[in-house]
Amino acid sequence: MAAARPAAGRRAIEVLLEAELPYAEGRRLVLVDAVWAGGDTDREFTVQVEGTARRVHVTDQDSPLGIADAWRRHSTDTDPGGDSVLVVTGKVPADQLGWDLRGHAVRRRPLAVERADIVRQLFGTGDLDTRMVRETWLLDALLEAEPTGGWPRAGSVLTRDRAVRALLAARTGLGNTNEDSLDLDADTLFDWSRTSTGPRRFAELAEQERSGLTAWLAEVTGPAAPTLLALAADGRGTDALPLGALASAALGCPSAADAGFALGTLFGRALGSFDALAPYATAATGVLTRWIAQAEAGGSAGSEARARVLTVLERADQLAETARLTGLLSGDRLLPSGYRTRLRTLASALDGRPGPAQAALRDLADHQLDKLLADSTERAHTAVRLLRWLDSPQFAPESVGKGVRHHIESTGWVDLATGILAEGDASRDSEIGEAYHRLIGRVRERRRELDEQFAATLATWTEAASQQAPHGALLIEDVLAEAAAPLARDGGRPLVLVLDGMSADVAVELAAGLDRRFWTEVVPATPAGSRSGRLAAVAMLPTLTKISRTSLLSGTPAEGGQDVERAGFTSFWKKRRREAVLFHKGGYEGTAGHRLAPELLGALADEKTIVGVIVNTIDDALGDGRENGRARWRIGDIAKLADLLGAALGAGRPVLLVSDHGHILDRSPRETGPTVADGAQGARWRTGPAQPGEVELAGPRVRAAGGRITAAWRDDLRYTARQAGYHGGASLAEVTVPVLAFVPSGSEIPTGWTALPAEDTAPQWWRGGAETAEPQEAASTPRGKGNRKPPPQSEGLFPQKGHGTLGEQTVRSKPYETQREFVRNAPNNAAVAAALDALLAAGGKLSPAAVASAAQAATGKSERNPQRFVTMLERLLNIDGYPVLQLVESGRTVHLDRELLRQQFPEGAPS
Repeated sequence: MAAARPAAGRRAIEVLLEAELPYAEGRRLVLVDAVWAGGDTDREFTVQVEGTARRVHVTDQDSPLGIADAWRRHSTDTDPGGDSVLVVTGKVPADQLGWDLRGHAVRRRPLAVERADIVRQLFGTGDLDTRMVRETWLLDALLEAEPTGGWPRAGSVLTRDRAVRALLAARTGLGNTNEDSLDLDADTLFDWSRTSTGPRRFAELAEQERSGLTAWLAEVTGPAAPTLLALAADGRGTDALPLGALASAALGCPSAADAGFALGTLFGRALGSFDALAPYATAATGVLTRWIAQAEAGGSAGSEARARVLTVLERADQLAETARLTGLLSGDRLLPSGYRTRLRTLASALDGRPGPAQAALRDLADHQLDKLLADSTERAHTAVRLLRWLDSPQFAPESVGKGVRHHIESTGWVDLATGILAEGDASRDSEIGEAYHRLIGRVRERRRELDEQFAATLATWTEAASQQAPHGALLIEDVLAEAAAPLARDGGRPLVLVLDGMSADVAVELAAGLDRRFWTEVVPATPAGSRSGRLAAVAMLPTLTKISRTSLLSGTPAEGGQDVERAGFTSFWKKRRREAVLFHKGGYEGTAGHRLAPELLGALADEKTIVGVIVNTIDDALGDGRENGRARWRIGDIAKLADLLGAALGAGRPVLLVSDHGHILDRSPRETGPTVADGAQGARWRTGPAQPGEVELAGPRVRAAGGRITAAWRDDLRYTARQAGYHGGASLAEVTVPVLAFVPSGSEIPTGWTALPAEDTAPQWWRGGAETAEPQEAASTPRGKGNRKPPPQSEGLFPQKGHGTLGEQTVRSKPYETQREFVRNAPNNAAVAAALDALLAAGGKLSPAAVASAAQAATGKSERNPQRFVTMLERLLNIDGYPVLQLVESGRTVHLDRELLRQQFPEGAPS
């Protein structure tokens, strides 16, 4: 059987003519030993030969007579005496052509069309990969697919890989024809499958070319390629990745056989065999896992990756629903439906004890989308936290002072958690929403019990409490003396920031938002063995701005407006021989081109002046409804707060963040109207006998209505038109005044103060971990690893070899003792050992403040500069540059490498 003749299309003829006509010696007949593969419209065209356009006519002839007749007509009728070229293709053997006809032909014989030679010329290369010669599909495709600007030059040898990469780019848009080093892998292939045109163009290719490209991609990218490309050829390329996610879920579910059968209907003929399912699923989930990691990294690229992941997986869930697979795949760790199933399991456990809910939360955290669905995950965490709080022993406010301190340290966090949960779950799942609603109801009932107890305690305390006899409470008029003045010792220049209406839940959220690389929170030091905590003051009554704020800024019970506040603030500091200036709203905001007013910046730069600034954003928002949409407050939400903090940091000033009163939010149904009561003077207070939910208050601290008022303690009572929130009443949230202090990191902590580690700010029920009861008295109950009795500060503290903690073993090792001789003013061994042990107990990571706090608790010696203390530890431990201990996360975290510690400091006794 005679071998089939090769086929030649227009491009093959063009390349042949470009190569032969320069040496044709005027001949215009070209016999081609090939079958014409071009269309009828391509039979006439122009080809450039040595800069001259030559007209070309192509004809098919199957006999010597037909060839002779075609040449006669061309040379005598079509283009007599011209320079156009007649190309004759057909099936006439060369030995049947007469010499008279062959004499007119270029090279006097039919010219062979060698695909390999033509491809070599197109790529400008000297040779081809030998494997390509046998792959006619590839050669033909390269001839047909040549881009407008031609193929890129390939050097001395055109390799098969480079040729296929170029073809893929030209045919399907996968890569770039000018890129030889495209990193083709499963990620690239699945990403391409989601493009709008790539899979469609692949589906339009001839079957032989699709098969060839599929085989090559399987070699390069792995066994997932055939299934993916089969889906593309079937017009379902955009579902390639969702189907891969479903395949992974189906193979991993308990009813894999049933799920696999349903899955086969989704893949259809694209799935060659079930053996191909596992590698396809592995490749798809690998791609999605990498995209999830990119999304978790954040930034603009992270946002794009998050959108890609969720789009793909939501489509996977849609496909699962059409195939009735959703129920079988409910336990999957990747699909959104699996996340929702776990979230519903958690929601169903919120009516009981914390144990099952905490187990469900761990299961939710095991889902791969827990960080991408961060809002839902955070609310789930918050719900479990509230459940732990409900399960803890109930606090009884024995005194007003203990009540407000407990509120800033615990129940204020309850209010924060309630606000977070009240916003609702992002999934808008009614089952989850109802579970959260029931939990919030239980929390509010317990909070009301606490507010009722506090109100009764407040009524008794108010009768006699005064600045001369505070009975264990920090009064708002004493805040400047007890908190601001100590920060001003030894030339300190605190910036007093009064955030009008800031309640405890807002305060703890704002404090958490301060960058600990730049700010260190400080609190008054307490005797060794007791825990230092945040300060909280008691507002004036009723809890109104014109009374409480004026008293705060004057340092004495007072009432009035801005003029009184400015005079009182200046007078307070003048008595302490310090100059002071107070800025109200409008006075510190910069004009066009200025972030802050030049007058404020000048005052902050002054070495002697104490500066106060009043920011009304929170209090103003209670009236205009800002908090109806979102209960949380971030630093960026409060006008100019970030700028004010930045200016204070630049001036090296400590900051006292304080309020004048707190507030409650209106969480009642929209249609609920005000409580009808006689003598209403404000939203939350009035005159007259107390009714349920109210308390009568009288005494020196009541600055209105002749010293006797009735104030609401229930959160759902109000006497005026609806607003977003209210103040003036007697609830803990209104009466408690947060008092928070911060110093620039790296600067000295003021005498009598100590760093408050971020790890110690949240209550135990919020952090989880050990199920311990909430301390009844925050200021006197020891808590945490560092609160042990200070040992003697002898350097010979650990005399016995082979005993003690790893920190103790480290400081008595010979390498440590040798290194210590080269470090001036090194901390004593007890401090270093305690710091190391605290880090080891925490898994190797703590904040600088927590490390310094552990050392201070062990020795009784104040570590007034946590950053400097950590730097000393680095010098002591990082021998020969090995990073045993280092600051990571841009200085926010101290990291201890346990294994390096053991290697560098083997156990030993002092010499």
